[in-house]
Amino acid sequence: MTEELTHNTIDFAQQYFWLRKNEGRIYSDKEVASLPEIDRNHKHYHEWQVRKDSSNRLLKYLLKKQKVFEILEVGCGNGWLSAKLCTIPLSQVTGIDINDGELNQAKRVFDKVQNLKFFNYSLQDEMFSDRKFDVIVFAASVQYFSSLEKLLNESLKQLKPGGEIHIIDSHLYKQDETEAARLRSNYYYRAIGFPEMINQYFHHSFEELKLFNYKILYNPHSIFNKLKKSKNPFYRICIRSNA
Repeated sequence: MTEELTHNTIDFAQQYFWLRKNEGRIYSDKEVASLPEIDRNHKHYHEWQVRKDSSNRLLKYLLKKQKVFEILEVGCGNGWLSAKLCTIPLSQVTGIDINDGELNQAKRVFDKVQNLKFFNYSLQDEMFSDRKFDVIVFAASVQYFSSLEKLLNESLKQLKPGGEIHIIDSHLYKQDETEAARLRSNYYYRAIGFPEMINQYFHHSFEELKLFNYKILYNPHSIFNKLKKSKNPFYRICIRSNA
């Protein structure tokens, strides 16, 4: 993944799975079926409140358009968000990931959802050469791609005219903030015993979005949002197709 758009290597998939297990982010089937709702005593309860807010905002945004969507989620993990997106009437959702452990869980937990399919593929897989989507979602996943510019250019090729890319639950930094963020991540991965992940986690800035037709749908640093007691710390970004 470090040089290519995909992170389709056995080493990365294994490292990433064991990292998530170590962090307590591998859930039981019962828990996955209920996400983003989770026990208040769970160590990641507050994180899931943020994910719940992000997913609800995305759903509300898409439902307002009152149309049928063909949706792709890149880096779908255990599939909870893809399943939530299936609640949009008549829409078809595809989730892709290279993490077999969680992807197989997604297939198992959501096997009864008729308008949902999961595949162990990357964005560049031949399967998608003739497919176009109305919406492509990156939820907590763009940080595992080395070049945001390349990733977005490839994604735009997969959009239908008027289609949109949505980035949620991922940090985007000001240019002068990226080095400090990188050092924090380096310290974190070394402290928990996963130094190999240092070269697999990337800190993207708003500078990388300048070439694209993007809009900030939610700004956590706006005056209004700063006044909230509990706020979502992530920007919501929408990149629209130029076609």
